[in-house]
Amino acid sequence: MKKIITTLTAFILFPSYIVIAQQYTDGISDAPIDGGLSLLIASGSGYAIKQIVKRKNNKKA
Repeated sequence: MKKIITTLTAFILFPSYIVIAQQYTDGISDAPIDGGLSLLIASGSGYAIKQIVKRKNNKKA
């Protein structure tokens, strides 16, 4: 099991290492991540609140 986790970790981390190592000199500014990130945070918060309310209702019953 430890071998599988190590292999998966290597496959996940190695490509990101290659992408970070590249240098861009074409003058293009970074892309904003505000819109998508805000939606993910909002949907995650909504789901968490839904689960909390569901658990509280199950304990009362």
